[in-house]
Amino acid sequence: MDVLVGGIDEALSESVLEQNGSRVLVLSPLVGLNVDACAMQLRERIARAKTTYGGVLLRGFAALGVAGFDRLVSGFGQPLLSYEFGSTPRSKIERSVYSSTEYPADQWIDQHNEQSYTLSWPASIWFHCDIAAEKGGATPVADSRLVYQRLDPALRRRFAERRIMYVRNYGNGLDLPWEQVFGTEERDKVEQYCRANQIDYEWLDDGEALRTRQVCQSELRHPVTGETVWFNQAHLFHVSNLPLAVREALLEVVDDDRLPRNTFFGDGTPIETAMLDEIRAAYRDTMLSFDWQAADTLVLDNLLMSHGRAPFAGKRRVLVAMTA
Repeated sequence: MDVLVGGIDEALSESVLEQNGSRVLVLSPLVGLNVDACAMQLRERIARAKTTYGGVLLRGFAALGVAGFDRLVSGFGQPLLSYEFGSTPRSKIERSVYSSTEYPADQWIDQHNEQSYTLSWPASIWFHCDIAAEKGGATPVADSRLVYQRLDPALRRRFAERRIMYVRNYGNGLDLPWEQVFGTEERDKVEQYCRANQIDYEWLDDGEALRTRQVCQSELRHPVTGETVWFNQAHLFHVSNLPLAVREALLEVVDDDRLPRNTFFGDGTPIETAMLDEIRAAYRDTMLSFDWQAADTLVLDNLLMSHGRAPFAGKRRVLVAMTA
């Protein structure tokens, strides 16, 4: 059957994936069910589950493909968002559906909440596994509430009081060019975007290169649950997150102030590496990882749950969409 006439509860089984305290609710069909056709009936249930668990995995449904994934996400009634002011390479596939981050397959992508390095972020992020990797390629998650609770209160207070400054350099060939990040080749439009989003900007090298600085939050209160969550990318943007050999090679070709990206406290003073290592450990200690199955769809409350990516072998295609 494609669409249920009555309630949907009788057509679904429910289980929980749990590891290190982080949990994801799994919903699977007991009968033939087209998941994008019953989005309206799933909407309330998934909304409730997201604020409890942080994430919901739809497993065992038919493959959606790009168009079906777009219909599913659209069917939940929230505006789809474009990938503005991005920090990683992605490809737009259709409308507001994107590829997952296009980093080499052998690289880890550390835990992060989507676009938490800005003052505007998606409320939810959706993933659909179109093709599962032959080996690896998980999208591990970690409960942002637990990460916050694991951190030393003194560290949390220091970040909350001083906030976080993200410094990015574009146009030196070492990271995304500013034309790609801002989706335009017109400097006036870049400046307009920066002013509208409280981003300080500076043109370098006769306008060929750009440097931006933005001061953002370290933590947030969830608008529905009222819980405090750790919500930033200080550990991810900081130069210490690079492997030592890469960091040393990078500093041989650029000065400190020309690094592609780095983080500081909001007043521009350095963040101690030991503090960032404590944050990274809190993510590791609360991480939940599971292997993708083809046709899986995962929706995360972007404030309550961070995500990353494990290295993989073989072809892998995971679609991504974001909603307000």
